[in-house]
Amino acid sequence: MTMPELTQITFYKEIMNGQACIRGMRISVSLILNLLANGMNTEQLTNEYPNIEKEDKFESLKYAVFLAQESIWILVI
Repeated sequence: MTMPELTQITFYKEIMNGQACIRGMRISVSLILNLLANGMNTEQLTNEYPNIEKEDKFESLKYAVFLAQESIWILVI
């Protein structure tokens, strides 16, 4: 599977050491996913982080789906 086209998510070495972030800001995709996974709803997320747009949330989820579909091969000896 190829990575989906992501226009909101950026990877810059000089910002959060290349971690997936929202539009070059110091708001990581993992932070957004962690907050949502732990019960914060999208309205609360927007109130807490007003710079996060609706599309940022959708792309974060698309990126997570892509990563979850990756195959990991383990060599068993």
